Amino acid sequence: MSSVDIGIDLGTANIIITLGGKGIVLNEPSVVAYDKKKRQVIAVGGEAYKMLGRTPEYIIAACPLREGVISDNYMTEIMIREFVRKVSGNMLIKPRIAICVPSFVTDVERRALVETAMSAGARKVYLIEEPVAALLGAGIDITKPNGVVVGDIGGGTTDIAVASFNGIVSSASVKVGGNRMDAAIIKHMNSKYKLIIGEKTAEAAKKAITNVYDPDGTASMAVKGRGILKGLPQSLEINDMDIQEALTGCIEEVIAAIRSVLEKTPPELVGDIHTNGVVLTGGGALLGGLDRLITSFVGAPCIVAGKPAECVARGVGIAFKHAGELLDGFEKISFYKYK
Repeated sequence: MSSVDIGIDLGTANIIITLGGKGIVLNEPSVVAYDKKKRQVIAVGGEAYKMLGRTPEYIIAACPLREGVISDNYMTEIMIREFVRKVSGNMLIKPRIAICVPSFVTDVERRALVETAMSAGARKVYLIEEPVAALLGAGIDITKPNGVVVGDIGGGTTDIAVASFNGIVSSASVKVGGNRMDAAIIKHMNSKYKLIIGEKTAEAAKKAITNVYDPDGTASMAVKGRGILKGLPQSLEINDMDIQEALTGCIEEVIAAIRSVLEKTPPELVGDIHTNGVVLTGGGALLGGLDRLITSFVGAPCIVAGKPAECVARGVGIAFKHAGELLDGFEKISFYKYK
C-alpha cells in the first residue's frame, strides 16, 4: 500500500480513514455544522458532533449520510475534502482513494461517491462493498473454498454476505443500523414513559445497558429529557429490559436477513458455516447479548471480530494490496476504477 493511498470507511455514524502503512489515522463522527447566514461550514467531525441539538436556528448540525448513502452531496464533499486534507497534509502527489459502499447501492449513488472523492483531490477512486472489506479487516481468509458469513452492522445499514473462494455467494442488505436503533429507543421512551429524549441520550443508553439475549432488569441508568405532559425537564431510571423491548423489531430484521442469506446458500457451504460460524463486524456487533441471540436462532456459532467498528476501515486499507485479485476474481464486488 503506497504512502499516498487513502482508505475511507464512509459510515453513516462515523468516518474512519486509513493512510498508507500507518493504519487508522482518523476516526470521527460523520457530522457537518453549517452556518446558513454566512453560507459556510464551520465545523466537521467531532467538533460538529458536539453541536448536535445545541445550535441556534441559523446553524445546522447534521449528518450528510443516511442509511449508508449520500443524502447531501455538498456537505459530504466538504466533509471528505476536509478529512482528506487533515490526514494527507501537503501531499505533492494526489492520492488513490478507496471507499467502501453498502451492498445493493445504485449506480447513481456509486457515481455520486466517486465524483465526491474526485472533487476532494483523488487521483483514482476505488469502490469496494462493505462485507468484503469487513472480512478482510477481520482477518478472514476468503481465498479458499470454505464458506463464512459476515454480518456488518453499521450506523445506517446491516450487510450480510456469504463468501467463499474469492467471491460473494449470497448477500442481503437491510436498512437497520445504529441510527435506527437509537430512533427505536427514542420512540419507546416517548410511548411508554411520555419522555422525549435526544439521540445522544438514546445512543448512550444503547451502549451502556443493552442486553438483547437475557435481560433481567439489573443493568440500569438514569436518562434525562422533557416530559410530554408538562413540558418540563424530567429524569427517570430505565433498565436493560426497556432497551430490549425497544430494539426487538430491529434485531428481528437483522436475524431475518441472516436467515434469508443462508436459505440462498448452497448446502455444502452451509455445512462450512455451521463450523466457521457468523462473524459480526461494525459498531452494532458490540450490542450486549447479540452474538448469543444470533447463535440461538441460527444454530451456528457467532463471533464478534476484534475491534469490530474498525474492521471495514482496515479492510479498505488492505484492499489496495489485493487490487489485482479483487478486480479479476470478484464478480459481485463493485471495485471500479474511474480515470
